[in-house]
Amino acid sequence: MSSPSLTVTVWAGSWLSGHAAADDVIDALHEWAPMHLVAAHTEDAAAAAGLSGTRPVNGAAVLLTTIRRADPAGGSGIRLVLPAAGDVHGLPAGTEFAAAALTAREGVLVGAPGTPGIGLVPTVEGPDVLRWTVFALPILPEPPAPPGLGEAEFAMREAVRDAASTLTEIHTVDSNGRRSDPRAAIAEKVAEYAQHRYPEALPPRAVRILESADQVAAILTVAAAGEGLQAGSASAAAAREDALRPLWAAVRVARLGAVAATLGALDRRRPATGN
Repeated sequence: MSSPSLTVTVWAGSWLSGHAAADDVIDALHEWAPMHLVAAHTEDAAAAAGLSGTRPVNGAAVLLTTIRRADPAGGSGIRLVLPAAGDVHGLPAGTEFAAAALTAREGVLVGAPGTPGIGLVPTVEGPDVLRWTVFALPILPEPPAPPGLGEAEFAMREAVRDAASTLTEIHTVDSNGRRSDPRAAIAEKVAEYAQHRYPEALPPRAVRILESADQVAAILTVAAAGEGLQAGSASAAAAREDALRPLWAAVRVARLGAVAATLGALDRRRPATGN
């Protein structure tokens, strides 16, 4: 799992559609931080979220209550956003939520498209504290059409191949200034992602795509931070950044597509007994 927003989206979506218990969602959130603060950005946001004011409230359970209030349909109105500079698809234009999500490079929209809703943006406030800021949104945008699982899986296979080829061009430097094999740093990053569980109800194909995206993201993270063969050259650094940008875009598209397909599948397989 690559971000708190992805965790909230898939776990809360599973819970609201009757495929996971609330305690399971809270456990998944606590893997990111033992303390979760929920704070409305404005008084309007507090009213939309059912909060008593803008002061932070402690508790992952409060976050779940906020999401349930904004998504009475039960899981079909929760959506992940992963914006980046030059790629703001799915964001409600001109909103403070959009600016905050772009800064954080992640966020969650809750509510039916075309109706009022809320946005959630996480920020780290310390090693043990994750703060969720709630934004009121007058109209939620229509989501961009996600790729199908087949398209996303193919794109990830191509991205894995292209990202792996960068390993021959990068180096990492240890604490003593010695060059080292980047594969150790990549394995460490992949293990960090793997600490965060996916709900058991997720389709296996979607999990494969998300895990492939994590593998590519780990390679790209190490490549971006590593010392290139011509690290002193500004043109070489710019060329490396240009080479990594489309691969990062492929990772975002694959994650968004896998999550959207997952939520759609969970909604179709909603238990007859409800939540």
